[in-house]
Amino acid sequence: MSRERARRREARLADSARRTEDARVRGARDAERRRRRERRQAAVRTVLPRRGRRWSRRTRAQRATVVLALAGVGLFTYLLVDSWSVRVAVVLAALLATPALVTMALDRSTR
Repeated sequence: MSRERARRREARLADSARRTEDARVRGARDAERRRRRERRQAAVRTVLPRRGRRWSRRTRAQRATVVLALAGVGLFTYLLVDSWSVRVAVVLAALLATPALVTMALDRSTR
């Protein structure tokens, strides 16, 4: 009986050691895969330009409102004024004044 218990204990210990080794190998493989992925992402980040920095001070709704307001100014100018030179002048003036007006009206984004 004690030989049978010793044999089962040996099998149990061998199985436990095998599982421990498998887990260690799997963990090392996952860690290496993670390191490779992080190195690849870092390399891609250094090459690609950053997105979202250009408009970072305004929310999407604020930007949409500014664009719609400019489109409205252009549309009203087109409908109400007959002279092309005046139309172009009004649209250019609106485009030039927009950054100053937006800065005064929406100084900082509060998101």
